[in-house]
Amino acid sequence: MTRTTAAPIDGYLGKSLFPLPQTNQLRALHTVIRDRDASRQDFVFYSERIIRLLVESALDLLPFEPRDVRTPVGAVYRGLDFAADLVGVPVVRAGESMEGVLREVCRSIRIGKILIQRDKVTKLPHLYYSALPADISRRHVLLLDPMLATGGTALEAIRVLLEHGVAEERIIFINLITVPEGITAVCERHPAVRIVTSAIEEKLNENAYMLPGIGDFGDRFFGTDK
Repeated sequence: MTRTTAAPIDGYLGKSLFPLPQTNQLRALHTVIRDRDASRQDFVFYSERIIRLLVESALDLLPFEPRDVRTPVGAVYRGLDFAADLVGVPVVRAGESMEGVLREVCRSIRIGKILIQRDKVTKLPHLYYSALPADISRRHVLLLDPMLATGGTALEAIRVLLEHGVAEERIIFINLITVPEGITAVCERHPAVRIVTSAIEEKLNENAYMLPGIGDFGDRFFGTDK
């Protein structure tokens, strides 16, 4: 990780918090996308490599059922079947950067949308739009947003899902970069929600930017940064 994990988030590890294994390869991928001089082409390509690792890791947290198949040599392989009733819910707009990879891994997955924006004066998140499957209450939800800073947007998105009948334990929040403050905010309020992330930053600065950080992920990914 980009920091040594310390209290109070130690207690969440393996329960609510599931960081990717901090391999040299992952660190190299982060080195590319954190470079302020990285081209947009490189930023998108290497970000999507990390996102795929995150999606695969999140899927491993879902329930599986036994399924036996017969192999080409006539033997029986006692395997597992993937969880059904899955939906992806990106938080517009940055979360949509993760949607393409999710569709590649989970073909024909249903996709909902939640639009939350922070008030420029109060800094509080406000829900502007949501479109979710009518049967979302019986589905497992992969909530997608690359940044978890203060936790305000994540908490509002989780609130929307809960109001639509989704159980906390059926929500997996897939996140690229976070900080202890955001982890604590989500895990204290919703301990059954699981967070899968690729990096835990040192802290938030006085402007609520993560350090060492990555900049505005959505702007860099979609090419709208100045």
